[in-house]
Amino acid sequence: MSSVQRFVEVFAGLLVAVVMLLAVGVPTLRAQPPENADPTLAPWFQSLQIPGMSHISCCSQSDCRPVDYRIDGDYYEALLTPEQFGRTVREAQWIPVPFDRVLQRVDNPTGKAILCWQPGNGVLCFVRPHET
Repeated sequence: MSSVQRFVEVFAGLLVAVVMLLAVGVPTLRAQPPENADPTLAPWFQSLQIPGMSHISCCSQSDCRPVDYRIDGDYYEALLTPEQFGRTVREAQWIPVPFDRVLQRVDNPTGKAILCWQPGNGVLCFVRPHET
């Protein structure tokens, strides 16, 4: 094998390794929080974790929005709207909230139900409003 061929093989191997490290090591880019987001609430949003997935954040202010919700039988439904979730939602629709995505938190400082949702992933988590 010539030295040029050896150089090409080594370079290609290093390039693959660098690409893989970048893919694993670079955090995923998130959408920007809504324009009217209260920056003092950011730590609370960042503290939300996907139920059953130890230490994996389910959302940030960019994935979470206040929503209308209702109880249908023994489960929650949340209202997805284009106003809250942008172009990924074409028209308002009620969606079921899976039981395992309801966070059992009583410290919701927003006063509203919070839905963390992503297209393709669906409901990441749901936080009920503070109930009196």
